[in-house]
Formats: sequence, C-alpha cells, structure tokens
Amino acid sequence: MDKKPYYISTAIAYTSAKPHIGNTYEIVLADAIARYKRMTGYDVYFQTGTDEHGQKIQEKAEAAGITPQQHVDKVAGEVKAIWDLMNTTYDRFVRTTDPVHMKKVQKIFKKLHDQGDIYKGSYKGKYCKPCESFWTESQLKDGCCPDCGRPVVDAEEEAYFFRMSKYADRLMQHIETHPEFIQPESRKNEMVNNFLKPGLQDLCVSRTSFTWGIPVDFDPGHVVYVWLDALTNYITFCGYDPDGNHDEHYKRFWPADVHLIGKDIIRFHTIYWPIFLMALGEELPKQVFGHPWLLVGEGKMSKSLGNVIYADDLVRQFGVDAVRYYVLHEMPFGNDGMISYELICERVNSDLANVLGNLVNRTIAMTEKYFGGIIPAPTEAEPLDDELKKIALGLPAAVEKRMSDLHVADAIDEVFALLRRSNKYIDETMPWVLAKDEDSKARLGTVLYNLLECIRFAATMMRPYLPNTAEKIFAQLNVEDKGVESLSCFDGMQAGDQVGKASILFERIDIPKKLAEIEEENKAKQQAEQPVVTFLPDIPFDDFCKVDMTVCKVLACENVKKSEKLLKFQLDDGSGTPRQILSGIAKYYTPEQLVGKTVVAVTNLPTRKMMGQESCGMLLSAEKDDKLHLLMLDDSIEAGSKLC
Repeated sequence: MDKKPYYISTAIAYTSAKPHIGNTYEIVLADAIARYKRMTGYDVYFQTGTDEHGQKIQEKAEAAGITPQQHVDKVAGEVKAIWDLMNTTYDRFVRTTDPVHMKKVQKIFKKLHDQGDIYKGSYKGKYCKPCESFWTESQLKDGCCPDCGRPVVDAEEEAYFFRMSKYADRLMQHIETHPEFIQPESRKNEMVNNFLKPGLQDLCVSRTSFTWGIPVDFDPGHVVYVWLDALTNYITFCGYDPDGNHDEHYKRFWPADVHLIGKDIIRFHTIYWPIFLMALGEELPKQVFGHPWLLVGEGKMSKSLGNVIYADDLVRQFGVDAVRYYVLHEMPFGNDGMISYELICERVNSDLANVLGNLVNRTIAMTEKYFGGIIPAPTEAEPLDDELKKIALGLPAAVEKRMSDLHVADAIDEVFALLRRSNKYIDETMPWVLAKDEDSKARLGTVLYNLLECIRFAATMMRPYLPNTAEKIFAQLNVEDKGVESLSCFDGMQAGDQVGKASILFERIDIPKKLAEIEEENKAKQQAEQPVVTFLPDIPFDDFCKVDMTVCKVLACENVKKSEKLLKFQLDDGSGTPRQILSGIAKYYTPEQLVGKTVVAVTNLPTRKMMGQESCGMLLSAEKDDKLHLLMLDDSIEAGSKLC
C-alpha cells in the first residue's frame, strides 16, 4: 500500500554565525516529528539547510577579509555538522547559493515581474540589517526594529516592489477558512491584527546597495531581496519549475504539511510566503508552526551578552539524547522555555536517570537475578496488573493525540507517564519480597514480565525523541523494535527468551561538581579566545612628551589616483594653514564618510612623499584583527587642541 506523503521543513539557518542551542532546538523538534511520522507509516520528506545571501553576510565577510562565499561555506559546514551531531534525519540539506536554486529564483522574479506583480520604484524608509527587513516609521518600536529590538538605518535606493495589497483579502480569507494554517493560535492573531487588518504595504523585493545576492538578470545592479530568495527554497529544492514542468517529487510532496519556524520570522512565512505562492498559482502550505524561543535567564541568547550555549558543548557534557530530551520536553507549546546547565542536570537526574534509567536497570537486573535472565511467563495475574496494562496499551493513541497538533513535550510526558506508573508498580508489588517465597515465584514472574513489556512499549514510543536510548533499551531487552503495530497486544516479550545485560543508561550527575567543571571549561575557552595583546618596550616619559598630537578638523578628503590604499586629507590644525596628510585607510573608509569629522594627527613627524605627494604627519587610528577604526573625537573639541 502506498504510504501517505508528509513534507516537513525547518526554516533555513542564516549563515551569519554558528548556531546556538536555541537555533538547534528547531531541527531537533522537526526531527522528532519526522521520525514519528515515519514510525506511524508516512512517506516523509524532511528538508532543512542554510540561507546564504544578504547585506549582513557581505559585511561580515568584508570585516573578516574573506569573500562572502568563503564565509557561508564555513558557517554552512558548522550548521550541517551540528545538525548531524544531534542525530537528525533530514532527507535534504539545501543551500541558497546552489546554482540551480539561484536560476529558479531569477525565473520566479521575472515571472512575477512579467505578470505585473513586481514593479520598479524607489525605496525610502527604515531598514533592519540583522533581520533583513523593511519598516515604516509607525511600525518601529521605540525607534527600533519591532522584531529584534535593534537599531534601524535609513535606506533610500532604487528597488523593485511586490504588490502585496493585491492578495491581502485572499490571504485573509484563507486564514479564516483554514484555522489550522497558522499555529499556535496566538501567532495567527498577531499576524491578522498587526499586519493584515491595518493594510499591507507593497514589499521591497530587490536591493542595489550591496551585491551579495541573486542578481536580477534583466536589470544589472539589482539583487533579489533575501527573503524572496530564502522563502522559495521550500519549492525550488522540492522540484518546482517556474516554467511549469514540475518533477514527480514536487507533485507528490507539495504542498508542505508543516513549515516549522521560529516565532520571530512568522510574518515572513504567513504573509509574504503565501502571497508569493498565490501569485505563482501554487498551493499554500497546510500549516506554519511558529515555535517559541529557548531563553537563558530573561532574554535571548546573544554573543555580546556572553550567554550563548552551543549544542556541541552540551553534547560533550551530557550526551546527545539528554540534550534532545531537554529541548523537546522543556519547551512549552506556546510560551518560551528556559535553559541553563543547572536545569539540564536536574532533568537528567530526575527524569532520565531516576524514572527511565533506574526502571530499565532494575527490571533487567531482577530478571537476571531471579530467573537467570530468562523472560518468565505471565501465569499469575492480579487486578493490580490491569491498570498498568491499560496505560501501556493506550500509549500509542495517547502519543498520537499529542503529536497530531505538535504538542511534542506532552507526547513525551505520555511515555514518561507509563515509566512512572511502572516504577510505582514495582513499589506496589515489591518483587524482592516475592522472591523470598518460592510459592510466589509465578507471581514474581508475571510482575517482571509486565515490567519488561511496559519497557518495550515505552522504548518503541520514545524512539522519535531519544533514538539512541531506545536502541540501547532494545539491546538490554534483547528484542527487535517491531514498531507501533507491535503494540496492539501486551504480549511482545517471548517467555523463555533471554534478556540482554543490564547497563546504566544515564549516570546520575553530581550537580555542584558538574557545574564547577563547566564553569572552569567556559573560563578556559574564553581565555583561549582572547587575542594575545603585545606591548612595545617601556620608553622614558620625556620621550612620550616629544610626540605632538593635535586635534584636527577634516576640511576635505579624496582618493589618491593610482592608489587603492591612500586617502588625501586637508586638515584644519588650528594654525590657519591647511595641513595635508596621506593615510592608507581607503580600505576602511570612503572620503564622504570623513569630511567634517574631528580627528587626531601626530604633527611633528618629518614630511615624507607618498605617491609623489607630501604627507605632513600621521593620523591616529586603532587596529585589531584586520579591523581599523580612525580615532574620532567629539566635534565640540576645537582644532589645534593638544592631547596630553
């Protein structure tokens, strides 16, 4: 029988920097859903990847002295390595610098232009570089980007625009008739009330102020707006053809069943993306799920705040499945979750070591101790057993109910409810007491059989969330995982078969000791990342006093002909006669940026010739890691003032 197709995607990770655990949560969540769908009989296509164009990436590459392609190659490699480390089972890892994708985006842009949905104009407004998004003055929050809270810059340039308002009513109708389209409900209300009802403005979909993007092939100088480029990945890599010759993969899997994204990019996926699809004549995705954030303390992770936690560091400290368990279980459905090293330690001890690990270890060990490792036959049942069996037999349906609306944490709770009930069952039946009475051996065998079978049920249903752990449990049970279909009857363990050897699934953590180790490791890492600063030998104070450092105003500045490095300055040094200085900072500044600025010059150096022109002094600047900043002072300081 042909399996029903299921297409799940994550947002593609922006290649500005290595992803932290908050970014990594999304791929683990998507993987758990994909694994569950495969386990329950679906033909799953799971797509993820990286978003590699945009102004921010170009600037980061320039600051590092490398090409944008070199930058994105490095970060895309880091992203993929972390996705693989977290044991995620994506079917395709895509990159928007892929030539096939770029060609399709160019065709999409031209198609939308030719049918009148894209037109040429000019843009003047506010732009957030980190978010690569445009805003009107009224949309700003305290003068900053309403999405990320960072400052915006004035932007004015020739650009192409998409007629968003043309499709606004149609999108509103779709949202009203498809209540499942935007989830959770709070995200839908936000989009409708904050964006659709006030009216959509036409969207700027090309840029001319930078070059790192997909060129608009019929208008040189324009590159495609990064979000139009990025959003189309969901169809271009699935087999969509702008000319209409879609391949069989696209015909089978589109529309996507769910786009799994962070709540901060919900606007792009629930307003821009469906409108682009409407204009292209394609079906809309069935659902866009905007998951919450994983917070450290009261805020988002930020390298500048020094609170970033990376997945590879967590895996080294706790193991892959412990990290998967924490991020999947500790994220509420609609609210932000919290993460800290201490909270992870507590969860490992309370849930993974005590509830899960202890149950499996005790049950296998008692089977070995009391029956030589041979699975006993369940020949002496009591009413007490019925509740335990009922919970086990109801587990597949309970998990399905939770997973059907992506309440993944609640699905995990259903598995752990069976594990907790099994631990309670041990306390109620007291196998160690039964073992002392030979007449109770049949009852002891039944108790252990019931426990082994409950562990099999739990291991089967936890595989999407803790795949490595499930594998280890099946090895200790010494049975194959025969899937959800084997959980319809409480008889999967075969009496007379041999169990495997008991082993510790999760070691209990000495929390104070572990936290001290992590703190020491983080300190060592920070020290290793600190660049080495060297100092020149000491000089007498009198020698320092011989240096004449004078405040100057930049009267004029221009590039020196035939030189890629030099700028020529005319400076007001307070003497009444302009001073000419040449400085090799053309790589870092344009002349227009410097006219009118207040700078500092060493004014008692011998005159020297550079490119045939005289330079009477040297401008002070600061340089580190191939980054240079010209020393600039408050404009209220008068020319001719001395540094002392």
